[in-house]
Parts: sequence; structure tokens; C-alpha cells
Amino acid sequence: MEKVLILGSTGLVGSNLLKKYQERYPEKKILAPRRYDLDLSNWQATMEYMIVNKPDLVFLCAAKVGGIKANEKDKASFITQNLKIQTNVIESCFIGGVKKIVFLGSSCIYPKECPQPIKEEYLMTGPLEPTNDAYAVAKIAGIKMCQSYQSQWGKDYISVMPTNLYGPGDNFDLETSHVLPALIRKFHEAKMENKEYVEVWGTGNPRREFLHVEDLAEALIFLSENYSSEEIINIGTGKDISIKELSEMIKEIVGFEGEIRFNSEYPDGTMRKVLDVSKIENMGWSPKISLREGIKTTYEFYKERYESSNYRN
Repeated sequence: MEKVLILGSTGLVGSNLLKKYQERYPEKKILAPRRYDLDLSNWQATMEYMIVNKPDLVFLCAAKVGGIKANEKDKASFITQNLKIQTNVIESCFIGGVKKIVFLGSSCIYPKECPQPIKEEYLMTGPLEPTNDAYAVAKIAGIKMCQSYQSQWGKDYISVMPTNLYGPGDNFDLETSHVLPALIRKFHEAKMENKEYVEVWGTGNPRREFLHVEDLAEALIFLSENYSSEEIINIGTGKDISIKELSEMIKEIVGFEGEIRFNSEYPDGTMRKVLDVSKIENMGWSPKISLREGIKTTYEFYKERYESSNYRN
């Protein structure tokens, strides 16, 4: 695996993976095209890139992603863009002779009413969460593509399912971000503007699992070297926290003195979602960054970029 291609290298996952891989293997050639260098929704461009550059290992981190509001509002965009990207990349990797693909899925592929913690074998055993079913279906299609190429052609294409991610480089746009970075921004702005309270969507009762993106980057490298099964594999902490507890933790870290008010008019989504990570832990990998420590570094990143960026627009 002397030549490595990281697709989605400017996103949350891809940028952290690129940094980790460069630190770990400075001698290897790492390709990290940006969106304006390579449009993955363009079949011809994707195919030509694979044939010309001939990577050995491809990390497919590129995707159209967003929070609950964006997923519910833009279903057509989420399913169309992700299906295009996945199909173009996986097929062109096959034709171009790529040795291995690490396909990044999502924990939203699992049924809404799923036994907890969620085991890999629960995939496609029940209806999906309606708010992000379009995105989930696209990711499931990507998994089935990787499994099919492995089954029919013996290709080493693996699919990994990370839990909810956060960390430096996150998206803090309140319209499209996930819950943790959105809360960091809300509490910071409320602190700066001396507001009396921060409104949090939903009841605060749902429980979620959060994995720092640097831990995910380590896991992706680990699995690229140690895992070749057709079966999907979860990546997470195996620990969950309620949105209420998360809000209180972020409030404390940010230093906001006001109230937290939960607005139950907004949907909660799935009430509990935590992954069973025994499979990857039995292989010898586990996360190292605690949630509190990870939120602190993410908040520092946000503060550093806040004044010089468009995060508040």
C-alpha cells in the first residue's frame, strides 16, 4: 500500500485522517484531491483519476452530510449525491485495480427501533429513522456494493460504521451541523451576548454516543491494516450520554451562566443509539479521548476560528 488516496480530505474525517496518516507514514505517497480538483459525482473524471494515479488503498470519506434538519429537508440531495459518489468511486476503483477500499458508512444505517447496544448483524432488520432514511439508504447501498465486489470478485473492500463524530474541523453551521457542534456554538454565542437561556431542540431525553474524530482516524488506519472481512464493523466508544447531560457538560465547559430550555416541539429522533463495539475492541483497538477532553479541544478550535471565519453567518 505505497500509494494512498484519501477522498473527502477537506472534511471533518478526511482532514484528520490525512494528518494522522502523514504523521504515521511520512514515506508513503498520499493523494488528497480537493473537490475542485476532482468531482466525484462525475463518472468520467473519477475514472480517469483512478487510472492515471493508480492508488493502492482508497479511503472513501467523501459524502454529503448534515444534521437532522438538513437530512429531513433535503432528502433528494442526500440520496442522489451520495449514490453518485459511491458508485463512481467503487466502480472506478475496481476498474483501476485498487487493492483495498475503506468505505465510511454511518450508524444511521441501523433500524430506528434497534436493540441496544447495536450489533453489526442488526443491519436491515427493521424500518429506518424517517428523518435521515434517504442518507441511510445511500450508505446501505455503498455497503452492499463493497460486499458484492468482495463476494463476486474477491476484492478487499471493507465497510466501517462510525458513531456520531465531532472534533476540530467540525461544521458549526446551525442549519446543517450535528447536535454537539451546534450546542457549542449556541452556548458560546449566548455567553458572548449575555443571554438568559439557550434553547435546545427536543426533550433532552434521547441518548447518543460520540466519538472524537482523531480516534476515528486511528481506527481507520488500524482497520485498513488488520481487517478484510465482507461484514461491516462498528467504530465507537460503546458509551452514551443524554442530550440533557451533554448540554450541561457543554454549558460548563463554555462557561455559560444562564438556563437551558428544551423545546419539545422539535423531534427527538431515535431515543437511544449506542453501538456494540466489541468486535473492534476484541481486535485490539479502543478510543483514547474522553468526551469532556474532546469537547474542550473542539471548543478551543471553534473559538480560534470564530472571529476569522463565516461560522457566525
